[in-house]
Amino acid sequence: MPIIKSAKKRMRQNTRRRSRNRMRRSTLRTSIRRLHEAIEEGNSDAIQSQWVETQGLIDRTARLGIIHRNTAARTKSRLARRIHLASAG
Repeated sequence: MPIIKSAKKRMRQNTRRRSRNRMRRSTLRTSIRRLHEAIEEGNSDAIQSQWVETQGLIDRTARLGIIHRNTAARTKSRLARRIHLASAG
C-alpha cells in the first residue's frame, strides 16, 4: 500500500478508471457478440441496428484509449466483411 498522499490518490484514480474501462470493454464485447448472433440468425433489420450500435461503441472505445485504434479498424473491417458475406449468401 502506498504511504505518500499523492500515491494514495493515484491508486484511487487507477481503481476507478480500471473499473470504468472494464465496463466499457465488456459492453463492447457484448455488442459484438449480439452482432454475431444477428448475423447467424440472418435477420437483416437486427443486423443493421446492431451494426450501427457496435460501430459507435468500437469508435468510442478506441477514442478513449481502451482499445488501440488499429484494433478498432481491424474489428470493424472483419465485422463489415462478415455482414457483407451474410447478405450475399
